[in-house]
Amino acid sequence: MSLLTSLSTGTTGLSSASAELSVVGDNLANANTVGFKSERAAFADALAQTVVGGQGQIGLGSRLQAVQRILSEGSLSNTGVATDLALQGTGYFEVSGTTSDGRQGSFLTRAGQFTVDNSGFLVNLDGLRVQGYPADPAGNIASALGDLQVGNASSAPLPTSAVTIQGNLQSDAVLAPAWDPLNPATSSTFSTSVTVYDSLGADHQVQVYFSKTADATAGPPATDAAWDWHALTDVGGVATPAGNGGLTYDNLGNLTSGAIGAGAFNPPGAAPLGFTIDFSAITQFAGASATTFVGQDGFSSGQLSSIQIDKTGTVQGIFTNGQTRPIGQVGVARVAAPDQLERTGGNLYAVTRRSGQAVMGAAGTGGRAFISSGTLEQSNVDIADQFVRMITAQRNFQANSKTITTADQLLSELIAMKR
Repeated sequence: MSLLTSLSTGTTGLSSASAELSVVGDNLANANTVGFKSERAAFADALAQTVVGGQGQIGLGSRLQAVQRILSEGSLSNTGVATDLALQGTGYFEVSGTTSDGRQGSFLTRAGQFTVDNSGFLVNLDGLRVQGYPADPAGNIASALGDLQVGNASSAPLPTSAVTIQGNLQSDAVLAPAWDPLNPATSSTFSTSVTVYDSLGADHQVQVYFSKTADATAGPPATDAAWDWHALTDVGGVATPAGNGGLTYDNLGNLTSGAIGAGAFNPPGAAPLGFTIDFSAITQFAGASATTFVGQDGFSSGQLSSIQIDKTGTVQGIFTNGQTRPIGQVGVARVAAPDQLERTGGNLYAVTRRSGQAVMGAAGTGGRAFISSGTLEQSNVDIADQFVRMITAQRNFQANSKTITTADQLLSELIAMKR
């Protein structure tokens, strides 16, 4: 091995130490980058030189063999932002579009800093659209993958089809005078109201009046107490009948007939509205008449107020009409060899021949990660470890520099011998 070879060997050591420092510097620079995965330089010895007689080999230095990605999960930090997502386990978010440097296509990322753009799409900070599964107006998640649009959802109105009234009618109430729809308050014993919704989502106040028409008798023969009910609503400023019927009670205060009634009227500009009225939970006991519950199953139209994302990536829309339903699902991608993905900048990765193609699916299925909303995965860079690597690389650089300077001194002495 010549002195010139020693110079070359030392140079390879300098190159290796420089590469190590470059990797360490990149790790430290990205210590606060969301979803960043640290890397480490792996080195191999260079081709060896066989000495005369084949009694041994002299190495010719080192070379950078690979830069390995460390795939351990970073810690999670709470942000409280619903569209900030972190993956807990194996997988990547898939985003699609044009990157800041002009690359177009689909990319993978662990950085879940997402937001909703002015078109309602869930996007990353560079505007690339998150891939997922849309939902139909009924909240059923589709199987077709595409750009996930969650910000333009609305809740269609649902006309009332069932009303429920629970409570008590005073058993010893005096009999009411004959029903007069023009004077309902004075010709009834008790009243309550319920808000119902038509096919357009407009609300209508329906007043239900109860009039006691007969007392129960012990007999023989025993007779039941009787009540009539009348429903009125306002249609165009006119009190309009919306149903009527009768209820009977035995001498124990139990309802014996009329448990389910029917109501109907024609709202202006909307489809005719018909609904059932459930009186089965109204008793007739001593004590004042009162209602304990009045409810119905319709609602008005609503606009999206906020969203929530669960661990399966299902996006729940919360609407101004009080309704909640799925409006989409964030997909999660898996690749066979994630350490072989190509870094493209912007916290993005591209699939390669060695990594295999990305296979999308729902979070928590097929070994895919679950999603944590309101959190972000931090970099997995261990700063203390990187400082140790930096010092080691620095010492290696110094040692290889000494090899070069020593060989240079020997060459100088060799040249001086000729003089």
